[in-house]
Amino acid sequence: MAKKLLITEKPSVAREFAKVLKINATSKNKYLESEEWVITWCVGHLVTMSYPEKYDEKLKFWRLDTLPFMPKEYKYEVKPDVQNQFEIIKTLLQRKDIDCIYVSTDSGREGEYIYRLVDQMIGVHDKQKKRVWIDSQTEEEILRGIKEAKDLSEYDSLSDAAYLRAKEDYLIGINFSRLLSIIFGKRVANQIKEEKVSISVGRVMTCVLGMVVSREREIRNFVKTKYYKIIGTFGNEESSFNAEWKVNEKSKLYESNKLYNESGFKNIEDAKKFIEFLQGKKAIVTELKKTKQKENAPLLFNLAEIQNECTKRFKIKPDETLEIIQNLYERKLVTYPRTDARVLSTAVAKEISKNLNGIAKGFKDDEIKQYINKMVEEKYSTNLLKTKYVNDSKITDHYAIIPTGYGYENYNGLPELQKNIYKLIVKRFLAIFYPPAEYNKISAKIEIENEAFLANGKVCMQKGYLEILKPYIKKENKSILNQEENKDIDKQIEEKKVLGQEENKKADEQDELEILKKLKKGQEIQVKEFQIKDSETAPPQRYNSGSIILAMENAGKLIEDEELREQIKGAGIGTAATRAEIMKKLERIKYLEINSKTQIITPTQKGEIIYDVINDAMPDMLNPKLTASWEKGLDMVAKNQIKADEFMEKLEKYIKSKFNKFVVKM
Repeated sequence: MAKKLLITEKPSVAREFAKVLKINATSKNKYLESEEWVITWCVGHLVTMSYPEKYDEKLKFWRLDTLPFMPKEYKYEVKPDVQNQFEIIKTLLQRKDIDCIYVSTDSGREGEYIYRLVDQMIGVHDKQKKRVWIDSQTEEEILRGIKEAKDLSEYDSLSDAAYLRAKEDYLIGINFSRLLSIIFGKRVANQIKEEKVSISVGRVMTCVLGMVVSREREIRNFVKTKYYKIIGTFGNEESSFNAEWKVNEKSKLYESNKLYNESGFKNIEDAKKFIEFLQGKKAIVTELKKTKQKENAPLLFNLAEIQNECTKRFKIKPDETLEIIQNLYERKLVTYPRTDARVLSTAVAKEISKNLNGIAKGFKDDEIKQYINKMVEEKYSTNLLKTKYVNDSKITDHYAIIPTGYGYENYNGLPELQKNIYKLIVKRFLAIFYPPAEYNKISAKIEIENEAFLANGKVCMQKGYLEILKPYIKKENKSILNQEENKDIDKQIEEKKVLGQEENKKADEQDELEILKKLKKGQEIQVKEFQIKDSETAPPQRYNSGSIILAMENAGKLIEDEELREQIKGAGIGTAATRAEIMKKLERIKYLEINSKTQIITPTQKGEIIYDVINDAMPDMLNPKLTASWEKGLDMVAKNQIKADEFMEKLEKYIKSKFNKFVVKM
């Protein structure tokens, strides 16, 4: 009787497939076997690209006359530490009683590459091959994936993109690292007082180094500029509000060189003179605008978003976040983690009640139960189809990370941090079913002799989704409560005040809104006083290990506004699957340092020196737009929009052009 062979990426996943298939399998040496199925696994990458010396022993030595190195046929080899597992898979793939192979490595570009390399090395041509593509490891999804498995050839374009990604990293890494090391290695070694230095260059890695060094130098070279704003206080003894002066076309200071910006003076003397001009003149309310504002819950998590969130909340690195979410995925609690999408597919949205019902029945958490109970009591709609949370055009391999509603038998055994991250995912998911937050907003303009003072009041009237996604207060503010008893009491009191700032701010906002609501257009209003407020320009912030991931996703732009970030997102630097590993490597080779407590990233002396070398020699390697364009090209290959040969031709031409420029310089 013919058998089917199923190959996963990890042994734990293989065991999960066996359980779902209800296979009464005999455990063999690194595989499971029943009457119908044989299940085995890779352990990550079993096959790798060979180093240049495998092509020619002379290429072991780094010399200019052997560069650029661009083989016509690429060589591959089995990694020595996994040779045994490779041989087991080889034996199984060649068994005559196996007629169909189910490829069940991770559903993504790298997972595809892992199996294709094995298949290529063994040379399997006489068997049917099917691809299992799943979004979670629930029983239902695994069974669907096997039932609907497509012919492996339908993923050939994804495989092409995977091979090209590896070749691109290989060619750029080997050629440019060798080139710059040969020419500049001794100089760099002398500067950092090391015996010898090899300069590591990578398609994505070098670009990220450039982002961090550029930001650090912006901060280092930043000179604070002081400027002076004018704040008017209007009203009476019982109630008053503040409004800020802002230049307008009718103003006596319009386009004046006395101003630093539209609301600030360069010199305090000029600000004082301006106040003297305003004193004793009538103040009239010339504009009033009352609006109601609605704000919907943010989009769901993709990997970059949750890595950034976990860095902020838990001060952990992106690779740690990925490892945790991968574990949650393998324990059936969440969907596939390595995704760039922040929305759901139409098909998933139609059956989203399954996820909600699963959470309601299985997740024994009082806080989450409270949110779900309110959804039921208030009869919140679970129909997402016409919302911003569903968009098939924004999904490539996988939809956003959401809870599956399964796997709760595994939850209690999780470490506390993993439980907290799971709850973050659940809360972000539940928030999209809650109504929007609603605000009342009033804008007022007060004019004094054509000089405008602007005031805004905004208060939250309905919390909506904010009941779940409460504004995050940094733990640093709370740390004072846990300090030793012998710490200065006054300091403790001062720090405790910080905890109440959010409540005080809300009360002030409500008071100001009530005052502004009573104003009438054309009304003359009393001026209580004018004050000069000192302001100064601030340097840009350093990246932390989460914000750098967001910047990589958006081709080098750190965009704080979540909605805007989603709108302009295009080809990023690296992929969801690789960004954390790139940061890990930059830290490992000591180009960057990541503070373990704050996760703030700074370049090392070595990193800065190597940045200077690359910036002088090939500055475009530091440009996020170039790196993003290569990533876009790979995506186009995966989508069958361009041929693999076209991409490869452009890549080789680019590398040759770099070497030709060096030849001219030398």
